[in-house]
Amino acid sequence: MALHFSDEEFAARLGRLQGRMGEEKLDAMLLFAQESMYWLTGYDTFGFCFFQCLVVTADGRQVLLTRSADQRQARHTSNIADVRIWVDRGGASPVAQLKELLFEMDLLGAKLGVEYDTHGMTGKIGRELDEALRSFAELRDASTLIPRLRAVKSPAELDYVREAARLADAAYLAARDEIRPGADEGRILAVLQGTILEGGGDYPGNEFIIGSGRDALLCRYKAGRRQLSARDQITLEFAGAFRHYHAALMRTVIVGEPTPRHLYMHEACTAALAAVETKLVPGSSFGEIFDAHAEAMDARDLMPHRLNACGYSLGARFTPSWMDWPMAYRGNEAVVEPNMVIFMHMILADSANETAMTLGRTYLTTESGPVPLSALPLDLDVKAG
Repeated sequence: MALHFSDEEFAARLGRLQGRMGEEKLDAMLLFAQESMYWLTGYDTFGFCFFQCLVVTADGRQVLLTRSADQRQARHTSNIADVRIWVDRGGASPVAQLKELLFEMDLLGAKLGVEYDTHGMTGKIGRELDEALRSFAELRDASTLIPRLRAVKSPAELDYVREAARLADAAYLAARDEIRPGADEGRILAVLQGTILEGGGDYPGNEFIIGSGRDALLCRYKAGRRQLSARDQITLEFAGAFRHYHAALMRTVIVGEPTPRHLYMHEACTAALAAVETKLVPGSSFGEIFDAHAEAMDARDLMPHRLNACGYSLGARFTPSWMDWPMAYRGNEAVVEPNMVIFMHMILADSANETAMTLGRTYLTTESGPVPLSALPLDLDVKAG
């Protein structure tokens, strides 16, 4: 089996889950999030785009209901001993087959925690599940139960995070060598991703973000490429990924000569990141982290150009996003704990002047303060040509 953690590690995770289920008085969990399945059992697939569910009972039984295409995937990548198949055929309902499985597992009348808030469950499936189990069991939204457990990383997980961070640094340095007047965004993107894959890494949870010229102000991927001009700006947001664990980086690189606006915005990003670091300590809330970012930006009259969030947790994530719980935004009461992996991004987009500036890196939280996982400097990167 292609398991990336020891039996002891998986047993400890199951024990933590059972403890939380006991606190919540849950008889079983219905897991639909691929991240939850990977964390708990090692199960590694993109088959969650179809219906699948891992049933975990309070006494530790685990049964996976999935499609035939993922049967071998589960056997090869997970420690799940009991894998059941729902059959694709006209009029077939995987939810009905799940209900039969739950009856077989003696869960009639049970209290079931359900992962509703995940890309692994469509709205259609959610409605069918609620209808099918309405009189069968008591359903509770337990979407945040495992994400809260996953937010604090074990030593074994941190080994993978550090490797992801090393790959991210290597990818940035390789891509930076390609940035010059006339360079094609496609080549830069290929070098970023190729460096990570050649280094033993994985595809990331979402597309790498690349944009130059006016597109440097975007913070999402879009189709289409352009070549860099003699004076330009290019924003890169990407993540090293290793065993699905992510370490993200974000930079805006100047081609030619930076404008005074570039310099001013970079100073603001640097100051905001320093302010954020003072709150990346156990006991601070993610809302306080955001407030530190906002105060630094707003003091420089940049409120119209900043975002309403400034970072989020990272971990083992699957498409369509590498963003994990929790996120740094105003009023978020989630608390920083030791051994969290948190990506902080300072993003400014001045549309009136078509000027972009970003600065972001990933941190490990410790009792003595945040530890940057990237070795790259925070200086404004300028490629003179």
